[in-house]
Amino acid sequence: MTIGFHLRSGLAGSVAAVAIIASSIAQAQDGNVTQLERLVVEGQGGEAEEAGGVGPVEGVVAKTSRVGAKSATALQEIPQSVSVIGREEIDDQGAQKVDEALRYTAGVFSQPFGPDSDTNWMFIRGFQATATGAYMDGLQLFSYGFGGFYVDSFGLERIEVLKGPASVLYGGSNPGGMVNYVSKRPEFARKRYVETGVNDAGNAYLGFDIGDVVDDTIAMRMTGRIAGGDTYSDYQDGWRGFISPSITWKRDEETSLTLLGNYTHIDENHNGGSFLPYEGTVVDRIFGGVNYGRIDRDANFTEPSVDLYEREQASIGYEFEHTLDNDWKVRSLARFGVANVDEVSIYPDGWADATSLNRINFGHDTTSTTFLIDNQIEGTIVTGPAEHRILAGIDYKYYNIDQVQSSALFGTTPQIDAFDPVYGAALTDRVSYLNQDLTQQQLGFYLQDQIRFGGGWLATLNGRYDHGWLEAHDMATYYSPDQDLIQERSNGRLSGRAGLAYEFANGVTPYASVATFFNPIIGTDANGDLFEPEEGVQFEAGVKYVPTFMDGLFTFSVFDLTRQNVPSNVTAFTQLQTGEVRSRGFEAEAKVNITEQFKVTAALTAYDIEITEDEDVSLIGNTPFIVPEVMASLSADYTFRGDAWYDGVSVGGGVRYLGSSWADNANTLKVPDATLVDLKIGYARDNWGVDLNVTNLFDETYVASCQTAVTCSYGEGRSFKLRAHATW
Repeated sequence: MTIGFHLRSGLAGSVAAVAIIASSIAQAQDGNVTQLERLVVEGQGGEAEEAGGVGPVEGVVAKTSRVGAKSATALQEIPQSVSVIGREEIDDQGAQKVDEALRYTAGVFSQPFGPDSDTNWMFIRGFQATATGAYMDGLQLFSYGFGGFYVDSFGLERIEVLKGPASVLYGGSNPGGMVNYVSKRPEFARKRYVETGVNDAGNAYLGFDIGDVVDDTIAMRMTGRIAGGDTYSDYQDGWRGFISPSITWKRDEETSLTLLGNYTHIDENHNGGSFLPYEGTVVDRIFGGVNYGRIDRDANFTEPSVDLYEREQASIGYEFEHTLDNDWKVRSLARFGVANVDEVSIYPDGWADATSLNRINFGHDTTSTTFLIDNQIEGTIVTGPAEHRILAGIDYKYYNIDQVQSSALFGTTPQIDAFDPVYGAALTDRVSYLNQDLTQQQLGFYLQDQIRFGGGWLATLNGRYDHGWLEAHDMATYYSPDQDLIQERSNGRLSGRAGLAYEFANGVTPYASVATFFNPIIGTDANGDLFEPEEGVQFEAGVKYVPTFMDGLFTFSVFDLTRQNVPSNVTAFTQLQTGEVRSRGFEAEAKVNITEQFKVTAALTAYDIEITEDEDVSLIGNTPFIVPEVMASLSADYTFRGDAWYDGVSVGGGVRYLGSSWADNANTLKVPDATLVDLKIGYARDNWGVDLNVTNLFDETYVASCQTAVTCSYGEGRSFKLRAHATW
């Protein structure tokens, strides 16, 4: 067991926060503190407008969120860039998955591996957020290997993106940012909503959202969806479904308890269009002077008779809040979840000859268990001319994965013709190469002080200490029949954030912040030692503008983010933590409800992502593969109103630009840029409506990304999605 204790630049924020609270307590003991009444901001940014930062968003403009401060806070007061995609915007896009709903968000590159049906893939500020940057209702959805949780977007009220480090609030997390899924909750109102839809591949679904009031203190809600049928990939079909009950007990205005449950089941085959070679997707396959062209993006090179993806998961959690007599609040959030995934996938692994692809026969059986709890206390005090909104808390994370991974012996899986595939070849048995039971735990203590002073100044100071434990038990496999190895790691980290903003009366709020982070990573280095957490620092500055004459939010930000302790390849199979990657960039985003009928969003992302340290010195100065450094989008939706036939007709759509990216860290192979157009036509009348969304209207064939020359993924082709909905 190794124990490490590291102090970094987060110490400054930690000391400052502690000093302020200590000063406040001292003055309280002297009787010099004036107790404030509970502050609720009216109008734009008021927490009452959006049910404490978790309720419905009007149009495309959110006012508040919990994601950047762990309590309902106006977006312009958070010293980092934040984007919120509400239910209405999700539906306008016709998005059926979380990563689809993020395609118009600044700073986010989603669906890097195409329309993957079983995972919500996303990169934020250049770094992959899928495994360590996904959260639900403020609690992490950590995943390792194939042990994680899938969230159906139909059960969500909003999707929130905090860009930049979040460790100071949530502990270990992706350095580029986090995505928080906010569940639909009881609303103390009768709700009857049903939705059905189908796409042109023949995949149909039925969803429902039912809510009711039992009495003045109890409300319930039940959401669910079932979907199934064919998809755009050859030989992919299956079905999926989820149900999420919730109940809120609100004893009075001071006390509430909400229980949130979920059960999800998926049974389907894998999609194609991914794990394909660069030559044959990005460029033509040329061999022996013959041009064979490109692989069909709908082609699927699995074996349909054995391909399998089965997921069964369940979770239950609660949210409790109580306001004390002195107007301080105590909150507690918790969730317990279990997921089992059984998977068999035969996928391509580069060219074998002129037209044939090698394949890998892979399988795993994985069970993951998680428990998370976050206890908080929040209140406001005054020290002289300054008003302090203080948040303190303790949170705990538990994650266990029990996994067996296997594959057929290298070179024994039959090849398949990329241009004329024939299925049904006999497969050799898979053998285990990983048999592991792994547990990761983390205990964190945090303080936050949001200080108002000087008529418009707002300072945000955070400090946090985390201690983590990791135990990995590697057991017998085909290659190591006598293996029984237990490794342990225990270490602590400090992280901090300091932000300063000034709110002008005209709605302009310039801000600047610095934040440190850490991110536990699981694995073993070339010396056989468990990896230490990654860590680093981000500097960010920007302007947020909430116009006084219209309903909108404009955000402009620049940042400099350095990620250290990155595993760097010593050989093809061993690594040392000597790598460093720096991401610098500019993000701009606008969300405007021009009128109640006219909504517009725009986003621009421009990055400079660079490998600054690596064991392979030839890579220093290069750009990591997968992520484009330039992205842009523009969308609009307009609903016609009047006494004529067109009343209720809506027309919308958008344009998305994905800049070029690299297929390898050596920067020798480039993936071209792509411009995509989406369209929406709808009609709503009284209590029913119908929408038609067309994604990739002009059916642009493009590669979303590559990670090495043998693993490229086609982006989503043209798809028609018809949706009908009704309320009563």
